[in-house]
Amino acid sequence: MPRLKIVGAGTPQRTPNRWGTCFLLDISGEWIMIDCGPASTYKMYRMDVSPNDIDHLFFTHLHSDHIADYPCFLMTRFDQSIGLEPDLRVFGPPPIKDLTERIWSKTHGAFWYDVVARTKHPMSVHAYHNRGGSGDRPEPTIHVTEYGEGKVASGKTWDCYAREVKHAQPYINCFGFRFETEEGVVAFSGDTAPTQSVIDLARDADLFVQEVVHREETIEKLPSRISETGSVGAAKMAAEAGVKRLVINHQIVRLEALDEMALAIKDISDIYSGPLYWAQDFTEIDWS
Repeated sequence: MPRLKIVGAGTPQRTPNRWGTCFLLDISGEWIMIDCGPASTYKMYRMDVSPNDIDHLFFTHLHSDHIADYPCFLMTRFDQSIGLEPDLRVFGPPPIKDLTERIWSKTHGAFWYDVVARTKHPMSVHAYHNRGGSGDRPEPTIHVTEYGEGKVASGKTWDCYAREVKHAQPYINCFGFRFETEEGVVAFSGDTAPTQSVIDLARDADLFVQEVVHREETIEKLPSRISETGSVGAAKMAAEAGVKRLVINHQIVRLEALDEMALAIKDISDIYSGPLYWAQDFTEIDWS
């Protein structure tokens, strides 16, 4: 059964229920990771998914709350490898290639010294053999693709498409994703202001994950957030797109308060009539 694990449903500011952004999407037993915000690797283990279960990692954009745990994820996946896992494939907007090379490359990767130690030192090779590896411990291989709008990647039973959304341009390229699978469609808005591209991305989706960082009534107090979405904007886009289920994520600390949360949920429910999920870390949704 398809599943969405919400590893991180938050922003750069840690709250009691959310921190950073990360989702794990299970499609026919194939785990896909979307974004890798703070503490994602640790939280994945708590949700019974190992980094070694992930062969495809997609980044919506490269704000720190979506990518800060990337070095930890890479090193943990490598450290726990037994040499039989498929190579990791990473997809992100520019400059994801340069960023990855600065983390993990022979020429100037900040953590490559650790790769050398773990492939050469007898202590680390012994640990590798104890986990089930054999022979020489191989260096990791990672395939990085910089994408734009259009088809990004395909898996066994899915295709991923990207649309540009409005958020932090021109400084950071920002996208949303649409996963078309044999079991249905899942769309992720990424961080964005309300825009037609998000509606097109989410059209008739079985599950739509959309950020809401404020209620429209409070936007005048949050002028720096005009490139993100409020409760009414999210509801209107979901209703116009005809999505079957709506997941709200990326809530700021103000929306942790029960009264503000209730008002935001009412804002949305007055416009969007389908099932509504108010995301927080360590939650799971079956969307079939």
